[in-house]
Amino acid sequence: MIHINNHKELMKLAISEARKTMNLNYGGPFGALVTDQTGKIISIASNTVLKDHDPTAHAEINAIRKATKVLNTHDLSNCTLYTTAYPCPMCLGAIIWSNIKKVYYGCLESDADEIGFRDDFIYKFIENNRQDLNILDLEEKEREICLTLFKEYKEKNKELY
Repeated sequence: MIHINNHKELMKLAISEARKTMNLNYGGPFGALVTDQTGKIISIASNTVLKDHDPTAHAEINAIRKATKVLNTHDLSNCTLYTTAYPCPMCLGAIIWSNIKKVYYGCLESDADEIGFRDDFIYKFIENNRQDLNILDLEEKEREICLTLFKEYKEKNKELY
């Protein structure tokens, strides 16, 4: 793999990947890459929502998935993520779950909004205590029987991640 310790050059690689797949109509103008602490590139990916017919195929998610396969771990705590845009709520969750502690991003949320991407309504949904039925109807059902599964997991001392 390539070692690059220059933020601009790393971001240019993410842009290049995004531009390539954007022009193939695989997805939007979003690219991402994961490096280790020395600057070694572990993975480069782009948005492939349209190609894969997968709303979760964002650049950051794809880069994280590739990196975990390359490193054979779910823990990317020693890695850094570069992305062409501020991560959406789903990608922020994936970044946090993968234990990445440093993210460099290019465009702002408002830049994505100006070209038609709609992350803002998800942030507002979360900020409003998940109470907008026009976006999503969340309703608790059968908690007690589901808790038996959770208790079983804890009793078996399963690995937490």
